[in-house]
Amino acid sequence: MDPATCDAIVDRLADATAVVEVAIGERTDVVAALAERGVAVMATDVRNRAMPAGVRFVRDDLTEPDASLYRGAETVFAQNLPAELQRPALELAESVGARFVFTTLGGEEPVVPVVRETLPGETLYRAISGP
Repeated sequence: MDPATCDAIVDRLADATAVVEVAIGERTDVVAALAERGVAVMATDVRNRAMPAGVRFVRDDLTEPDASLYRGAETVFAQNLPAELQRPALELAESVGARFVFTTLGGEEPVVPVVRETLPGETLYRAISGP
């Protein structure tokens, strides 16, 4: 990830004391930078992943999550999240009282209601909870 993009995303997330990045894959730039800023960070994925220092990893499936793992998170975050995982991620965030912030794959549009923010090299979406 471009450093300016990573910095901009981290700046938007660093106001939280606890962030969970779901479906992290191999992208650890954001969680590493958040951990360096003193944010409690956990990452999840369906496969075991190596994490940088200060980042806790838990194997979990976003389509059938163990909600107890996410309690206390203020923000649920995802990078390059495909459309089919956006609703499950939003439902998970809502179930634990967290905000849901994400980026999509390429030019793909979000499938949940959002507020958009243009960042250097990326669009960041903040899901809007509602009825």
